Amino acid sequence: MKKLIALVLVLIMSLSLTAAVAETVKMDKLTLQFVPSKDADVIITGTKNLPALLKAEMLNQGYDIGSVEISVGTDYNATGEAMAAGSIDLGWLPGGTYALYSDEVDVILTATRDGLSNDSEDPATWNGDANKTLPTDQQVTFYRSLIYAAPTAYGKELAAKVNAGEKLTWEELNKATWAVGKNSSSAGYIYPTLWLMENYDGKKITDLENKVQLGYADAFAQAAAEQVDIIVCYADGRRDYEIAWNTPVTSADETGKAGMGRKDSIWNELNVIGVTDGIYNDTVSITKAKAEVYNPEFIKAIQNALINIINTPEGQEIFFVYSHTGYALATDADYDGARAALQFAN
Repeated sequence: MKKLIALVLVLIMSLSLTAAVAETVKMDKLTLQFVPSKDADVIITGTKNLPALLKAEMLNQGYDIGSVEISVGTDYNATGEAMAAGSIDLGWLPGGTYALYSDEVDVILTATRDGLSNDSEDPATWNGDANKTLPTDQQVTFYRSLIYAAPTAYGKELAAKVNAGEKLTWEELNKATWAVGKNSSSAGYIYPTLWLMENYDGKKITDLENKVQLGYADAFAQAAAEQVDIIVCYADGRRDYEIAWNTPVTSADETGKAGMGRKDSIWNELNVIGVTDGIYNDTVSITKAKAEVYNPEFIKAIQNALINIINTPEGQEIFFVYSHTGYALATDADYDGARAALQFAN
């Protein structure tokens, strides 16, 4: 009798294992793309361990994925377009970019990040070594964009006025050469546009007479080279480029950012002259072009996998490249504000 019971138990376990194997969904490939809010080389290097971790976590969720491919879009819109076409499955999109493509992609997660030591709307309080921006342990779901005056002769004039408590005029801002991002960039375009509209009688970035469109890395480099007077970037941008700012132009910092050759600190030389309203955090979004594959069951699995990964030390290190410290479940309605801001800015 004991032998019979043991045999029955073995058969039950065998059938259970067979059923579990049968339930595993096999997929050839999953394509991920990050937007170039940091240097592409920095992103690729920082996320190199993500494919293996994601494959392992997805297997735990019942999905056996053959390969996970990571790339960096040429710009924000390029990633949105690729996801809309179905050539990229999963994308890390800023809120503004998601709002622009939300008919073609679904948001599945919202990033949380460490708050900053300063959240003041007074630009003068952000400037100088004494006001160096530091991270905090407080988790936040929003960030701000800042308008920075570069260390050109004219940029210094603008910064001096703001640091003395004076408000700049539209004429003074319009005289400057600006570096701005793509029109789908929350921190590089949309919210700086709203800041102008709120403070200067509806004027927009499109009304500026002297502007160039640059990614953040190029904008900081042009500011350091004194080629532009004003740049716009997310609030912890100076932290990201602090070391590169003082690295010789013939070298690179430890993350691979090209040296900019400045002597004084970035906190003293790149002064904040404007602070935008809060911007809802970045998304992890998924294409709608393959809804039959990326169904609710798959979405739940990828949500669980990414949340599990970022809650490990290795995951924290990977997503540090985007300043993401956690992921929370998200819905499209969370980005109604970003959608309204995009429509308003356009």
